[in-house]
Amino acid sequence: MTPSASFPLPVAVDFKLIVTEPIDVCGLLQWAHHPKAGGIVLFSGEVRNHHAQKKVTHLEYEAFVPMAEQMIREITQAAIEKWNLHSAICVHRIGKLDICESAVVVVTAHSHRKESYEANQYIIDRVKHEAPIWKREFYEDGTSFWGGDCHCG
Repeated sequence: MTPSASFPLPVAVDFKLIVTEPIDVCGLLQWAHHPKAGGIVLFSGEVRNHHAQKKVTHLEYEAFVPMAEQMIREITQAAIEKWNLHSAICVHRIGKLDICESAVVVVTAHSHRKESYEANQYIIDRVKHEAPIWKREFYEDGTSFWGGDCHCG
């Protein structure tokens, strides 16, 4: 995950955007560096240990991978065009995730922080509500729940 000698491409076309292994958060941040970027925003959606007054033990994510990756690319490209970003990427993990692991990471880079923040929020909000990715929460009491804040909820 090394950027080119001068700067990375605006869109990570060769990256896997849906992964089964832990997300390389530091690598994504490094990839996003750009000589014109004065503001780089990194958002990491983490697995928390509670939801709706219940203790969460872990999450499992499923996705229709080809469609999810295509939608993430389209959403990221729309943000690049709308805010004239220097770089942007969104990577989502599927499979079993434990507490404190990153489920989704979005990194945006622009000359100014305001645009980086706005674009980052735009990407995560759209991916969370539009991409065919489903979350199942598992609780300490042995129950589980599909949905929550994801596309299916």
